[in-house]
Amino acid sequence: MKDYIYVDNAATTKLDADAFEAMKTFLLDEYGNASQPYSFAKNAKMALKQARISIAECINAEPEEIFFTSGGTESDNWAIKEFGSIKNERYILTSEIEHHAVLNACNKVAGEGRHVLLLHVDSKGIVSGQELRDKLKDIRRKNKNECDILVSIMLANNEIGSIEPISELACIAHDFGAILHTDAVQAVGHIPIDVKKMGIDMLSASAHKFNGPKGIGFLYKKKGVCISAHNDGGSQELGLRAGTENVAYIVAMATALKKNCDHIEDNCIKLKKLESIFVSGLENAGIDFIRNGINQLPGNVSISFADYSGEMLLHRLDLKHICVSTGSACDGERTQVSHVIKAIGVPAKYAQGTIRFSFGHNNTEEDVCSIVEAIWKIIDEKV
Repeated sequence: MKDYIYVDNAATTKLDADAFEAMKTFLLDEYGNASQPYSFAKNAKMALKQARISIAECINAEPEEIFFTSGGTESDNWAIKEFGSIKNERYILTSEIEHHAVLNACNKVAGEGRHVLLLHVDSKGIVSGQELRDKLKDIRRKNKNECDILVSIMLANNEIGSIEPISELACIAHDFGAILHTDAVQAVGHIPIDVKKMGIDMLSASAHKFNGPKGIGFLYKKKGVCISAHNDGGSQELGLRAGTENVAYIVAMATALKKNCDHIEDNCIKLKKLESIFVSGLENAGIDFIRNGINQLPGNVSISFADYSGEMLLHRLDLKHICVSTGSACDGERTQVSHVIKAIGVPAKYAQGTIRFSFGHNNTEEDVCSIVEAIWKIIDEKV
């Protein structure tokens, strides 16, 4: 058994070695400010340009549609708080199982007079296209064209891995003149994403979810989508996000993303095999559990164990040097049943015993067998 078995890749991933090497050059040698006109800044400026091109290609966007941020939370907040014209009434429709970066941003703007409507999900965590259509129809009936509407639905849920029908939801949004933002933090680099084919108008991403460094991400904003500047200051990011560019981290993010996207199919096959072995192992051990979600992200396995405390299981696994989570890392200090598990209606017998296992590139079949054995001992033998 390794010193630690890490199966919390939905919280963060190990920095890719090639991404780290790419960073070092722009931390130690080519450290010039990319906004400066002199020759020493030339390589930093070119690296910034190439990173933007590379990231855009990974999601089939245009380079000028990629805006660098500090991560997914900033990207979500920017898209939600700054969309639309200040002259119009603004409506935001989002789901009840979004990440708190979206939900809390929505709560903030609701307190400032904007209209926020929550969409329900079914027992698998899927948003209803019909409910979205009905709500949009009602908004347009009341306001005609004198309002701006944002639909913000995550591409894949960070707790249960369910993948939303974003293409369908985008079509419905566009039918009513709304724009579609998706928090794709958990999905970028793990499943194929084509913003043009999927009809996505804005997309949030964070590098540390796909083996890049923490503290860097991006917002994709389709040309023509109206959002206000996030920061006031210099002219960086087309004047929409002032501040000296973090070239080293941006280059590392682009390196990690391209590497993941180049190997998405192989990675998916490996992760699906690991999760299959894991779930089968739990079943063969006679453990009473249910798996949450549908069409899950590869490697994302949310398990609710009957009559057990997820928090207790987490700590006992930790004693065995196995790293898991009870839900979103951003809510790590909270021990109650998460809003996602409540929303999908997991029965009380199971809800409190929910654990998220998120496998990654570095996990092996031996890891999976060790985890199953550890869970079986903890639950059945109470050790």
